[in-house]
Amino acid sequence: MIVIYFLQQHWKPIVEILVFWFVFYLFFVYIKDSGMIQALKGLIFLVLFFFVAETFGFKTIRWIFSYLFQISIIGFLIIFQQELRRGLSRIGQSPLFKSFVKEEKVADEIVRAITTMSKNRVGALIAIEREVSLKPQIESGIALDGILTGELLITIFMPNTPFHDGAAVIQGDRVAAVGCLFPLSQSQKLSKTLGMRHRAALGISEESDALVIVVSEETGFISLMTQGKITHGVDAEKLKEQIYAINQSPKMGPGVKRLKTTPEAG
Repeated sequence: MIVIYFLQQHWKPIVEILVFWFVFYLFFVYIKDSGMIQALKGLIFLVLFFFVAETFGFKTIRWIFSYLFQISIIGFLIIFQQELRRGLSRIGQSPLFKSFVKEEKVADEIVRAITTMSKNRVGALIAIEREVSLKPQIESGIALDGILTGELLITIFMPNTPFHDGAAVIQGDRVAAVGCLFPLSQSQKLSKTLGMRHRAALGISEESDALVIVVSEETGFISLMTQGKITHGVDAEKLKEQIYAINQSPKMGPGVKRLKTTPEAG
């Protein structure tokens, strides 16, 4: 109870200390092998000397070193701009940041392809694998294992191409297979106006936890299927939100916003 009370009262300073510790840790890790470490020692010496002068009231020394310190900071940034740029680049390549960037890129590429196909009324069927393996469906198609890009998805579903009528399966940031076959849903609640793509999309969503995206060839409307439920008329913003949500959270939990489903999907 004492620990909980302490954390409740002092959580902000604790978070600030952790943030500063993390930032300084990254900074020292990325400069330890460069000439910047020697210049940094000089800056630290100036800071310590300044505080000594401040403590004992040496006003002239404090005034001189305060300006000297400001000039030193500017000089440090100018002289070591290449090293600083390289360090920031390495930080951006760390697993933490790469994971975030990759998830954003995956969502952006899928949304870009889907919205383009929707405008041009190009039919498409895409399943994004989550925890339940789609290996049987992948094996029913042609293995691709290509880097996911909007152009690749659009090319796959272009009319009169061999894979236009099949499905594509996405694993992470790769298109695992194309021309895949999905089981058709036997739901009697599904609207009779929906075609084979929608039945196949609903079918695989009933048998797995995949997020399935359908573009209607007749209307260009975008539909989402998940856990045996269907949502029609999805826009780009909601589509990206759902794709990013499943990348962030493998399982649909309370923190993941669900879309309203239509009654006829059951």
